[in-house]
Amino acid sequence: MDTVKGKARQLVSEMTTEEKIHQMLHAAPAIPRLGIPKYNWWNEALHGVARAGVATVFPQAIGMAASFNKELIGKIADIISTEGRAKHHEYARRGDFGMYKGLTFWSPNINIFRDPRWGRGHETYGEDPYLTTELALAFIKGIQGGDENHLKAAACAKHFAVHSGPEATRFDFDSVVSKKDMYETYLPAFEACVKEGKVEAIMGAYNAINGEPCCCNDWLLNELLRKKWGFEGHVVSDCGAIHNLHAFHKITTSHPESVARSVKNGCDLNCGQAYLFLHQALEEGLIEEHELDASVERLMCARIKLGILEEESSPYSGIPYTENDKAEHSAVNLIMARESIVLLKNDKKLLPINAEKIQKIAVIGPNADSREVLKGNYCGTSSDYVTVLQGLKDLLGKERVAYAPGCGLLQMSLETLEPEEIPLGDRLTEAAVAAEMSDIVVLCLGLDPSVEGENGDAFNAEAGGDKKDLELPECQRKLLKTISALGKPMVVLLFSGSALSVDTETPNLDAVVQCFYSGATGGTAIAEMLFGKYSPSGRLPVTFYRSVDQLPPFEEYSMENRTYKYFTGEPLFPFGYGLSYTNFTYGEIKLDKAEYKTGESVGCTVTLKNTGEYDGYEVTESYIASDITEFRLPQYELKGFEKVFLARGEEKEIHFTFTPEALSVINMEGDRLVMPANYTLYIGSGQPDEKTEELSGTTVKSTQFTLSGETLVLDTAI
Repeated sequence: MDTVKGKARQLVSEMTTEEKIHQMLHAAPAIPRLGIPKYNWWNEALHGVARAGVATVFPQAIGMAASFNKELIGKIADIISTEGRAKHHEYARRGDFGMYKGLTFWSPNINIFRDPRWGRGHETYGEDPYLTTELALAFIKGIQGGDENHLKAAACAKHFAVHSGPEATRFDFDSVVSKKDMYETYLPAFEACVKEGKVEAIMGAYNAINGEPCCCNDWLLNELLRKKWGFEGHVVSDCGAIHNLHAFHKITTSHPESVARSVKNGCDLNCGQAYLFLHQALEEGLIEEHELDASVERLMCARIKLGILEEESSPYSGIPYTENDKAEHSAVNLIMARESIVLLKNDKKLLPINAEKIQKIAVIGPNADSREVLKGNYCGTSSDYVTVLQGLKDLLGKERVAYAPGCGLLQMSLETLEPEEIPLGDRLTEAAVAAEMSDIVVLCLGLDPSVEGENGDAFNAEAGGDKKDLELPECQRKLLKTISALGKPMVVLLFSGSALSVDTETPNLDAVVQCFYSGATGGTAIAEMLFGKYSPSGRLPVTFYRSVDQLPPFEEYSMENRTYKYFTGEPLFPFGYGLSYTNFTYGEIKLDKAEYKTGESVGCTVTLKNTGEYDGYEVTESYIASDITEFRLPQYELKGFEKVFLARGEEKEIHFTFTPEALSVINMEGDRLVMPANYTLYIGSGQPDEKTEELSGTTVKSTQFTLSGETLVLDTAI
């Protein structure tokens, strides 16, 4: 690393002031005399190489989170960086250094999905800091590779920090947050990505935290990120965020003031053009040139480690274009699509469907033949999309599948009369006919990224890409009511990147499946699941509430009554919940001992057995609660999970070790403590809550242990 820093420092010492400034823009020009080629830092890879042509399109991040499979996510990230390398080298060879063609991926999005209304929540790994941390670490390591001296590609943890809506006011929103919630919920994943993941980049968020915008926040970027956590990579602004400092946040009065404040306070790279005003800031004495040098040196370090300067090489530079969009990558994609599907309800064991007992299946709904629900946002272009309709045709044959869209995504009609755009009727009758002539109905409902997503991307402009409620669109509720009234056995497939409520309809539905945005092979995975080619194993990475009436106002960032940790109401479907076609039985939890000293790790084992009729995966979840009453604490917290494949009749011993960090709590001042107290450990197929037990018919195992001794302070908030 010292050699890299030395090379970077030497390069920067030979640059003119103007050259330094231009290297701090996302679209950085070449400096031929120094062997620095043109480079565009802006690239995306949430679930595949995005927006640069054909690539493997994996399930959206929230769907991958539902797999609870960090090893698989790491494998997928490695594939993404391979495809990114393949594309970059071929494009560069042809002189194409455009946007989305570099090796600096602005992924993963590790913001906490604290409220289901947030439109961008499907870019995240869900509502839990521990789950988010574990999956983000796997993703970052897969993207960046295992070479200590070289980066396969550069990952970027975003958006730092305390960022999860509302989208419509994100440019000037102030996230007011307590130190407890900051250190307990919003910061842990970022800290782990820096300290354990060695993530190369951090992206600053649009919002302010307690009055100070993130991209010029000295406490956030300098004191916490660099000094306390030891971050050595580079910080990039969210796009346009520097301009927003005076245009929206109003904490500065001009571009020169905004850019000077941002660079001084730790933002190295400007996604945008605002840093061109650094010339004026220097002239006005708002910043000194050596402050630019520090930022440009960090940027040159990244490019050296990537091996994308003329004098540099990389062990990854030989990856050919033929490695992009390979059949082997599609096979991994199908595995993840299968593991991302969550079976929420299966009354009377309607699923799996026995193909020999039905003649015809009706596939109905606006998402039955939709590519948009496969793609998610920030996606590439697949060479082969398989919708639900196509997947079922492939499995059963076209003659056994009756199709009717029933309605549009947001309106009853699918046609208009140009130019007046007069609606030309609905498709409800057609849908009813298809259902009546079939033995079973698969109803494909939900949303797509055009109505939940980023402000400016999603067309849901009224809410800026956010949702106002959790309900299905009115036209889809009408379709659901119409088809339900026919009395046919029916499976409802929900496509969305967030929690939807079918609260009033759920008691009358035979089977409900959450599919998220399931990637290019989603239709194949869903068809296979419906007909029992494998047993579903996904778990919800977010709580499905009954209504937004159960939640605090969207704009409030306190964690009171939010997520499974603090929610006091009854959910529709709980975090961590998901059904299977087989049964898993847990033995009693065996602790190493019953009493430990604060500072010791707690070890345990539990025996898991597949006692059902299918081979399958089980997600074993462990939660910990304590009797500490000195300050507000979660009801319990996820502290470990293991995904295990067991054949019918097979059993396996599962081991968990809980370090002092895992046993620690955050007090109201934001300090991390390990306290003497009585603790309860829960291990099973989900949370230790009544709703999970009611829905799954299983009881989570539990045991108690004690920590004794002095309170240990693991970390002190700043």
